[in-house]
Amino acid sequence: TGAGQAVRALHPHFRDIIAVDPVQDLLDLAERDLRPLLAPGTRLRLVQDLAEQFSPPDGWTASLVTICRAFHWIDRHLVLDRLAPIVPATGVVAIFRDGSFWRAAKPWEGSVSPWKQAVRAVVLDFLGTGRDRPSARSSPFEGTSPDEFLAASAFCDVEKVTVPVHRTWTSESILGFLYSTSFAARPLFGDRVPEFERKVRDALAKHADTDTFAEEDEFVIWLGRKGGLP
Repeated sequence: TGAGQAVRALHPHFRDIIAVDPVQDLLDLAERDLRPLLAPGTRLRLVQDLAEQFSPPDGWTASLVTICRAFHWIDRHLVLDRLAPIVPATGVVAIFRDGSFWRAAKPWEGSVSPWKQAVRAVVLDFLGTGRDRPSARSSPFEGTSPDEFLAASAFCDVEKVTVPVHRTWTSESILGFLYSTSFAARPLFGDRVPEFERKVRDALAKHADTDTFAEEDEFVIWLGRKGGLP
């Protein structure tokens, strides 16, 4: 769940939510930001665990499971197998991503805004290139699209949805977004936060005089529902 962005967007539609992440600092951010938003009677449990190891309470089922910007970091076959008994036939597994600052500079993302490249370069300068490596866990489908993993699982009825997104950023909102992610969460910078923020603002100032940065993006969502196994 990272800092809880998917929960923030979807919580009005649910009354019993479990959010899982291996990083306690991100769960603490989610707790702080999400708890005041919940409607009376909504249950939110934040669990520190790996997706590969997490088990819900006995008898608990999920009408929706979301995996956002994290599918490439997990053992995908194992997690989908573990979800099979948890998600009923009427449920959905939704895997989605957009062109985040981290992924945007990779060759297959197409044209990249110079200001995004500049921000990403600052993050790499502070945190190192190790965070840019693919997941160390091997997979026979390494590098393939999520729909291929879904097609090989119990959730083999796959639908792909693309949602165009137009965003306008400022240096402040860019920093806020970075701190809400797993790859550039604020605790990762330790006592260098002021220096990092100054470097990001300096880098962005070279690309706009008005502190306004336009972005044309899209969310790609793969919806997996249960069907006859292939």
